[in-house]
Amino acid sequence: MHPAPHPQSDTHQSTSTIRGSPLSASATRHRLGRRLVQLYAGLALYGASSALLVRAGLGLEPWGVLHQGLAELTGLTIGEVAIAMGALVLLLWIPLRQRPGLGTVSNVFAVGLAMDATLALVPDVHGLAVRIPLMASAIVLNGVATGLYIAAAFGPGPRDGLMTGLHRRTGRSIRLMRTAVEVAVVVTGFVLGGTLGAGTVLYALTIGPLAQVFLKVFAVAAPPVGSAVVATGTPEGAILPR
Repeated sequence: MHPAPHPQSDTHQSTSTIRGSPLSASATRHRLGRRLVQLYAGLALYGASSALLVRAGLGLEPWGVLHQGLAELTGLTIGEVAIAMGALVLLLWIPLRQRPGLGTVSNVFAVGLAMDATLALVPDVHGLAVRIPLMASAIVLNGVATGLYIAAAFGPGPRDGLMTGLHRRTGRSIRLMRTAVEVAVVVTGFVLGGTLGAGTVLYALTIGPLAQVFLKVFAVAAPPVGSAVVATGTPEGAILPR
């Protein structure tokens, strides 16, 4: 009589077969493809939502206030300023020993280009009956964009990486670093002519909860054990893809 096969050996053999099977490779490629779509859709929608806040004229997100102020000062478009500022902030990663990902580098260009494209397509709006709904829609769309971008897990935006880098170097909390940086950004942008208003306050109060909701909606399933994963993970505390 032959001994009965050990249950664990069958399980191990089955698992090994699945890991190396064409089905597993196909699932990994599908997951990577979905993440890339989420990354660039999120960046494009983030730029579009920021542009809609500009058109609403009731206050921009903190970095948007600075970008608009610098655009007024330099004569560049707000998208061009966003690209230049993203590149400048990325240079500050060097002394902080931060490592950029695909999402980080893509962020520098994609958000600014999407902003300028949206501003070229969407005309100025007038009257609070239009501007208030536009502002609210832009903030919700920004939350959707945030969920898409961060859930793709290709690395933080340059500005978020700056804050997490400062957190690691100084030992101060991310909340404190974020607050300090964004207060300085808002004040500087306002002095330069950026729009600070109800939209800025509403954005600050709602973007965190909105981002958390859409992060769950767009979460990508974890890859199988042993499969290749590209640039997964985001730094602790990174909320916005900026």
